[in-house]
Amino acid sequence: MKTLTLNNGNIIPQFGLGTWKSEPGKVKNAVKYALSVGYKHIDCAPIYGNEKEVGEGLTESFQENVVKRENIFITSKLWNNRHYKKDVIPALKKTLQDLQLLQLDYLDLYLIHWPVAFKPNVNFPEDTSGLVPLSEVPLIETWQGMEQAIDEGLVKNIGVSNFSIKKLENIKANSRIQPSMNQVECHPYLQQDELLTYCKKNNIAFTAYSPLGSKDRPDFVKNDNEPILLENEVIKNIAQKHQATTAQILIQWAIERGTVVIPKSVSPERIQENFEAQNIVLDVEDMEQIKNLNQNYRYVDGSFFALPNSSYTVESIWA
Repeated sequence: MKTLTLNNGNIIPQFGLGTWKSEPGKVKNAVKYALSVGYKHIDCAPIYGNEKEVGEGLTESFQENVVKRENIFITSKLWNNRHYKKDVIPALKKTLQDLQLLQLDYLDLYLIHWPVAFKPNVNFPEDTSGLVPLSEVPLIETWQGMEQAIDEGLVKNIGVSNFSIKKLENIKANSRIQPSMNQVECHPYLQQDELLTYCKKNNIAFTAYSPLGSKDRPDFVKNDNEPILLENEVIKNIAQKHQATTAQILIQWAIERGTVVIPKSVSPERIQENFEAQNIVLDVEDMEQIKNLNQNYRYVDGSFFALPNSSYTVESIWA
C-alpha cells in the first residue's frame, strides 16, 4: 500500500475506508472485513453517528489479532458544536471513548470538520440561533485547542477539512503547529487543482472525500439532476480498457495524483474491489482524459449551513 509522509514525519496510508453514511448494524463488520483484507486506514467522525460501532469493529479486530493498533491509522473529526477551545479536548476524549481507544490514548489524525461553528448544545441548527459566527469563535481559537491535543499526546497529527487556501493561510500564519492535512471533496468533476497545488507546495497532505461522487448521500444534501460520476462515459471506457470498475478507476486516479482517498462501503465485495483498485496503473492518456472532465461541481456544497440571515453563505464557507 502506498503511503505519504506528513509534515512532522509521520506516515499515512494513501488508501482508507470511509464511514460516512455507513448504516448502523453494518459498519462494525465493514471495518472488521476491511482490516482483514488489508486496509490500514479508517476515517470516521462523531457526526456520522457510528463511531461506537466503528470502535467495536476495531476492538474485536485487535483482540482477534487481525491487526495491531500501532499498524492502523485512525482519523476522526471535531464537530461544529465544539469549536470553543475549552471544548476541543473533551470532544476528542469522547471520540476516543466511543472508538474504544482510551486504553491506547491517541488518534492518528484529528481534523476540524468544517469552518463553521454551532452553539455547544446544537448538533445541527434549524435556524440562525444555533450558529456562532467566526467573529465570535475564530478558527484560530479552535486550532489552539487542536494544538493542545498534540501537547497532551491525545493525537499524533492535526489538520482541517473543507478549508480553502485563505483559511489555511490564516491557520499557518497564527499557529505553533502547522496543519498536516486538508480533507476536501475531490473527484474528476471537482479536481481542486489550485488547492491541491497549494497543499503540496506547503507540505499539507490532501485527502479526497466523496471520490465516487457520493451518490448515496442523504437527499437533503442532493441537488436536482446532478451528474452521476460513476456513469461517466469516459470513466467507463477507461474502466473497460483496464478490465476494472468505474469505482476502481476513480480510486486509482486519486492515488496517482498523490492524494489520500477514503471510499466508503459496507459491502464485502465492494470493500475488496475498492482495495484492489491499487493494482491498476493509469497511463498518461488516461489521466489526461480524466483531467478534461473537471466541472468544478460540488456534491457537498455546504448550502445546508447557509441559513437565511446568517453570517455563513456558500461563498463564505469556501472563500
